[in-house]
Amino acid sequence: MLRVIDTETCGLQGGVVEVASVDVINGQIVNPMSDLICPDRPISRQAMAVHRITEAMVADKPTIEEAIGRYHGSPHYVAHNASFDRRMLPIMPGEWICTMTLARQLWPGIKYGNQALRHSLKLDVTPPSELHAHRALYDCYVTAALLIRIMETSGWSASEMVSRCQPAEVSGDVFPFGKYRGQSIGSIARKDPGYLRWVLENVRDLRPPLRQALRKYVKSDQ
Repeated sequence: MLRVIDTETCGLQGGVVEVASVDVINGQIVNPMSDLICPDRPISRQAMAVHRITEAMVADKPTIEEAIGRYHGSPHYVAHNASFDRRMLPIMPGEWICTMTLARQLWPGIKYGNQALRHSLKLDVTPPSELHAHRALYDCYVTAALLIRIMETSGWSASEMVSRCQPAEVSGDVFPFGKYRGQSIGSIARKDPGYLRWVLENVRDLRPPLRQALRKYVKSDQ
């Protein structure tokens, strides 16, 4: 079983307002779940304009800590841009797979947003008709269809997909992912030390050599 999960938030800095999931079992999308969530901060106007979830809709809803337990129980969690959803949620007991990362490996040179991939790959999926793109459950259906296409195209197992989604091993002091990918950690520390501190505090699956290198440079900056 692979559990596809998605969040909607108060903005890019966090505050979950909705969480949803579907399971992919034997190539089928099953077991949809969703919850509106009372966030720990106000919903930004920009975010509200995207997902259309208002303060009134979530005022009497559970917190994410209260709701997340029923989403546990899968050995693997799948999300589109998984590093974002993983950062938004409490710790989930399982391994993570990122469909955006895998799509970049399989289909280079196209657009990698969820809806863009849905249309360019002509994914066969019917999300709930009462929802719209950028509602968590709707996006789960699209991500699940993308996951199925990835597995059909590649033949990758769950464990291989997990491996392919890991940041590359650090070579020397070269930063392996993100906006500074391929640049030396030393140069990043000189021009943007706050970014390295943010990575250490928020990216939970750093390889030990990279984490050690980042700590060295962050410590020297203090």
